[in-house]
Amino acid sequence: MTKRPLIGILLDYESEGSFSKRPHYALRTAYFDAVWKAGGLPVGIPYLEQARADYLKSLGGLIVPGGFYPFPSEVYGQPANGAAVHPRYAFERTLMADALAQDLPTLGICAGMQVMAVSRGATIWRDIKNELECAVDHLNAKPAEQTAHTVSIAAGTRLFDITGTSEMAVNTAHNEALREIPDGITISARAPDGIVEAIELPDRRFAIGVQWHPEFFLTDGDPSFSLFQQLVVAAGDHP
Repeated sequence: MTKRPLIGILLDYESEGSFSKRPHYALRTAYFDAVWKAGGLPVGIPYLEQARADYLKSLGGLIVPGGFYPFPSEVYGQPANGAAVHPRYAFERTLMADALAQDLPTLGICAGMQVMAVSRGATIWRDIKNELECAVDHLNAKPAEQTAHTVSIAAGTRLFDITGTSEMAVNTAHNEALREIPDGITISARAPDGIVEAIELPDRRFAIGVQWHPEFFLTDGDPSFSLFQQLVVAAGDHP
């Protein structure tokens, strides 16, 4: 039996909720299902600062998932305001930077894509619905299992090679978007209104971020599912 590469999935964080009135980790099962179906062995990554290096040393690949939580004001291109940093971002900003520095195959999904870009100096629009003229409803009320709009994928990008298409339909559930994007980040897909929908880092073996949620499309042959498959392939080759 071929050994499955270990794929770490950063857990999301809730200060309280229906599961518990106390702080707890939470993440939809679809992320784990996607990794397993793609041939990887999924494991959740908690916010343990002292264990971060050990996790990264053990992993073949990393997924930084979506989530609704605030970034610090400077991520939005505004002066630091001294507010407490959300526990997830406090951990993942270093996790992402270290993973990229080690060339660990990494997939950023929705907020995870934004964290990947910010780690390379990008900034973010806080509320595109009010800050931009969007022709697409990016915070769409449709169930995540349904597509909401198309994205155009740039030829010659890693995303184009993985999906095998120049246009695909995606779901959507975000109110933030990448704003200023420095050199060194390749924009590989955009929505019809120009919002950045995917990025990649050409100086890394596998570092791709997508604004949509591919974990809801796990049918063999689906271009979204191919992202997980290729992450697992890259993870299997990670030294």
